[in-house]
Amino acid sequence: MVRGTEFSDDHRVHLLQGAEELFPALIEAMDAALSDIQFETYIFDFTGSGAAVAEALIRAAQRGVRTQLVVDGVGTGALPEAWAARLQAAGVQYSVYSPLGPLGLLLPHRWRRLHRKLCVVDGRLLFCGGINVLDDFHDPNHGTLDAPRFDFAVRATGSLVAAASDTMEQLWWRMQAVRDARQRRLPEALQALRAASKARHAADPATDSGPPMRAALVLRDNVRNRSRIEKAYRRAIGTARHEIIIANAYFMPGGKLRRALVMAARRGVRVRLLLQGRYEYFMQYHAARPVYGALLAAGVEIYEYAPSFLHAKVAVIDAQGDRPWATVGSSNLDPLSLLLAREANVVVEDGAFATDLRQRLVHAMQHAGRRMDPARYAGRPLRQRVLDRIAFGLMRLALWVTGNRY
Repeated sequence: MVRGTEFSDDHRVHLLQGAEELFPALIEAMDAALSDIQFETYIFDFTGSGAAVAEALIRAAQRGVRTQLVVDGVGTGALPEAWAARLQAAGVQYSVYSPLGPLGLLLPHRWRRLHRKLCVVDGRLLFCGGINVLDDFHDPNHGTLDAPRFDFAVRATGSLVAAASDTMEQLWWRMQAVRDARQRRLPEALQALRAASKARHAADPATDSGPPMRAALVLRDNVRNRSRIEKAYRRAIGTARHEIIIANAYFMPGGKLRRALVMAARRGVRVRLLLQGRYEYFMQYHAARPVYGALLAAGVEIYEYAPSFLHAKVAVIDAQGDRPWATVGSSNLDPLSLLLAREANVVVEDGAFATDLRQRLVHAMQHAGRRMDPARYAGRPLRQRVLDRIAFGLMRLALWVTGNRY
């Protein structure tokens, strides 16, 4: 069984903002890799700085490092032919998680995606967060961006690295087993499943500088870890005393999470949400807005990020109190992430880390966020309210089709 949600005090966790900070650290780690690189991402785009990450994978594979790359069948799909040929020639092993097939997303089981962004190098260094392999100034649907995408990741060492390595190794071998079984290579499939059950990586002692931190990896999947990320949020919100700040790209929390935020605000906790202000996708933009009313009425402050696309999935609670809590990961607070996708968040209980994240979020709210006025929200145009309700209804219908309640 993959270990997860096990807090220990032997970690060093460093916050990284945007691809501008993540990619150089990632490439440096790959160039220093000695034995293996495990890499999972929802989107792998080879435009701009994304190509530099691909080049680092190729260099590692060429010098004999075992290099495994898993991309999602919706987020990435088939790799570009030229890059696929280069990766294969270098020895990079890559696999596509849940390719869509001829019926695409018409089949509800295809809505279960690989949304986590994880990289483990040599079983001792972890990168985890919300940042895809995607240039900060490039969007596949909207082209060149005027300002960088707002997102975060962490670089971490310590015992949580083993949990990340375990879950990635198990998924890799299970995917190989499914492939072999479909090709009727049953002996190879059985061997892959046995390898998955035995796969383990021992994490080396933390090597980053600074005092050790208390942290854990929190996973979400559709087997053992169906609700761990949401429960981690609800526990932290329920014990908040002073302040809650959440930055989330696609924000459509279920009833329990909404009530937790409302109750926190009513007991005097300052609750601030930094949410997507630019239109990106119809469903995610409009389906979120019907839930704002109850939050605003309870005194929750909502800020919409406007300069570029907000893609962060982070939160910080009581950063300056005696029980600081922060999380950085891939999970949105919406039904796609909390009910269907494979997700991974790192939770850190450390004052210095929480304060660093808090300062960046407060700066974004003050300098790049537009605070939502409750009166203007209540008086928004009829057309917008109709679109909001249509999107909200479609989202609920989709959940009903999958058999989930939210």
